[in-house]
Amino acid sequence: MKKDWNTVEVLGHARHDWLNKLQLIKGNLSLNNIERAKAIIDEIVVEAGQQSKLSNLKIPQFASMLLTYNWENHSFQLEYEILDHSNISIPVINDQLLTEWTSSFFELLNASIKLYHENHLSITIEQQSEGTRFFFDFRGIITNKAPIMDFLNKKTSMLQVDIQELSEQELALEIFIPSNE
Repeated sequence: MKKDWNTVEVLGHARHDWLNKLQLIKGNLSLNNIERAKAIIDEIVVEAGQQSKLSNLKIPQFASMLLTYNWENHSFQLEYEILDHSNISIPVINDQLLTEWTSSFFELLNASIKLYHENHLSITIEQQSEGTRFFFDFRGIITNKAPIMDFLNKKTSMLQVDIQELSEQELALEIFIPSNE
């Protein structure tokens, strides 16, 4: 699942994404849909802001995984949001642990959901002075809940998992990683 992107590949994907967005704006302008073109520009600004916040979290392996995830073929679409808490000092968390756990979770989720369905995973990241909380919210069709439950119930000292809901169409959980400081 993990691909090591080289610079040319990263730039190629980024260019492709930008060209798609510019085509959407251009198409809406030629159809005189000015408001929709403005809305697309606003969406781009918000997305770029989230990418910047993610890149500034000091978890480069995890950020790289999220930034490039939708460039590959997976059974779900990923989005993320970083809640702004600029008034706190940024906690130091274990980037490798977080990346390995999330990568394993993504692989398991991919194998446990209905293919070719509108499956969507949203991750919200909230930094707090004592650590960082990650809220995972999946919407789609889960075909096999047992391996997901087994994975989420594995105990680890560095990571606290709180399953809030697991049904055939939804998975909501919170991960807390205490600060390394």
